[in-house]
Amino acid sequence: MEKILKKLKKLLRLIFGRTTLGTLFLLIQILVLFAGFNWFREYLIYMYGGSAILSALILIYIISDEGNSTIKLSWVVPILVFPVFGTLFYLFLTLQPGTHRINRRIEEVGTKLRPYLLQDPEVLAHYESISASGGNLVRYMNQYGRFPAYENTGARYFPLGDDMFPVLLEELKKAEHFIFMEYFIVEHGVMWDAILQILETKVAEGVEVRFMYDGMGNLFTLPHGYEKAMQEKGIQCKIFAPVRPALSSYQNNRDHRKICVIDGHTAFTGGVNLADEYINQRVRFGHWKDTAVMIKGKAVDSFTMMFLQLWDVTERDGEEYRRFLCPPEFHMPAGMAYGGFVMPYADSPLDGENVGESVYLDILGRSRRYVHITTPYLILDDTTLAALKFAAKRGVEVIIIMPHIPDKLYAYLLARSYYAELLRAGVQIYEYTPGFIHAKMFTSDDEKAVVGTINLDFRSLYLHFECASYFFRNAVVMDVEEDFQKTLAKSERITLENCRKYPFIRRFAGKALRILAPLM
Repeated sequence: MEKILKKLKKLLRLIFGRTTLGTLFLLIQILVLFAGFNWFREYLIYMYGGSAILSALILIYIISDEGNSTIKLSWVVPILVFPVFGTLFYLFLTLQPGTHRINRRIEEVGTKLRPYLLQDPEVLAHYESISASGGNLVRYMNQYGRFPAYENTGARYFPLGDDMFPVLLEELKKAEHFIFMEYFIVEHGVMWDAILQILETKVAEGVEVRFMYDGMGNLFTLPHGYEKAMQEKGIQCKIFAPVRPALSSYQNNRDHRKICVIDGHTAFTGGVNLADEYINQRVRFGHWKDTAVMIKGKAVDSFTMMFLQLWDVTERDGEEYRRFLCPPEFHMPAGMAYGGFVMPYADSPLDGENVGESVYLDILGRSRRYVHITTPYLILDDTTLAALKFAAKRGVEVIIIMPHIPDKLYAYLLARSYYAELLRAGVQIYEYTPGFIHAKMFTSDDEKAVVGTINLDFRSLYLHFECASYFFRNAVVMDVEEDFQKTLAKSERITLENCRKYPFIRRFAGKALRILAPLM
């Protein structure tokens, strides 16, 4: 009887759950649109003629726009094949007033935060004395990304989420003033339950705790109204862009960042979300290979301001941001990789500046000996594809490690559709045979590294809110490279012969998907 009741409860939850009801409301809206077309069918010839003219104007606008050429092509095809639907879909995604309002609000908050993220001219001068080209990147980042480079910052690299987790718990336990956490995926289990217990304890001690999670990333992992349950525990909690049963392009721009800031002097970022597969307490796609970094010191200010910029989008009352800065009396603990420069940065899909892609292109363009990359997804535009190929053609060792066990079939097919072209240019491709690699990293020439949330795909580079940390001649660079070599030893090299042996239907599907890849 108890089992029957449990099954009935699950069935009712499925029928009346927010996902089912939300999908139902969306279908109703689509049916209403089709009903409208049917109602005015006698005028369809005029409507079709008008839509043809509108489609032509839209195509002219798209082609003459300054945007990415691959994304342009992905719009041109559906508009030519399905003029009415393609044009309406384009207008729907580009003329959303809500998106523009959010971007204006982000800019307003960013202006208030700007005084706390100014580049120290002495640090820039020191950077340029070591690397003039590196100084150019710092200038670009400060002007367009609004994030400075720092010295006197320590870092610690974690080759697995399993390694990061106990350190994160210990750092959370040390919090005295505030904890800020922002994550794409949160799910109850060993990891989140342990963190939540500490957060509740800290609230009881008087520590200010703010927690923000993405609405889409947690659609199936957290119950409806979970933010209210968190608030009842004394934890300030927000959902970034909650999924609502209404047609909105803003649902396409997700908060993919992973940020934890403690007392203004300690920060964590990387690919690790707050769910058990990220620490291998749950097996989904074999062994889960992910990475993270802990940063201590002045550079944490950037992560603090990243968090506050999105948090304060829905806040109208001003804050005293200065109280969240790294305290001047902070002393670097032992065991941290030190020296060189650390430059945390964020990327917004709404400001027209593709900071994440620009950093990757800068590394590829200035590399001399090698560029080593790990990414779970490989869905490339023409610019990044050309940069990878050109680096390899001029003699740079370019190696990409991909998952051998994918989490998404369409992404796997798309990634493999690039393999042969990259291999012919001299790029080496490996697949991580123990399972799924979720790490997003670049290392180059024993002096540069990036660890963060930014995948090599359109979603990360153009559609999501992302973050990462750039390291130049910090000791952590060699820790990242050492881990890359260990991961490489566990991976299988892909050859052109492997590509030829892939089933024809899969190769065809991958090529076909590339037409619409930027829209997926």
